[in-house]
Amino acid sequence: MTPPINDAPVTQPSRDQILASSAGWVAVLLNVVPGLGAGYLYQRRWTAYWITSALATAWFVAGAVLAQDMDAASELQNQVVGLAGLLALSGSTAAEAGFALKRVRSKLG
Repeated sequence: MTPPINDAPVTQPSRDQILASSAGWVAVLLNVVPGLGAGYLYQRRWTAYWITSALATAWFVAGAVLAQDMDAASELQNQVVGLAGLLALSGSTAAEAGFALKRVRSKLG
């Protein structure tokens, strides 16, 4: 019979430990490039991801509803407003992901 290697109980890392161990630049980049909160998936922050997904979906739906029966000039303006909204969403989620990582790392020391 082989003796056990380690009798210490196996514990799962806490939510803060998981977040603190993530690379901040990866989370920020994943939130900027697709703009849909993929950095939150990397950080395992499910609530923030679902909120971002809901906001992006609402923005797409609002753009589609407002684009009905538009002329060409109004359609171009609608596309610019839609793109600006998605850029604002990706920028704000990227900044928030970076700040959350910084906050948790300073808390854990």
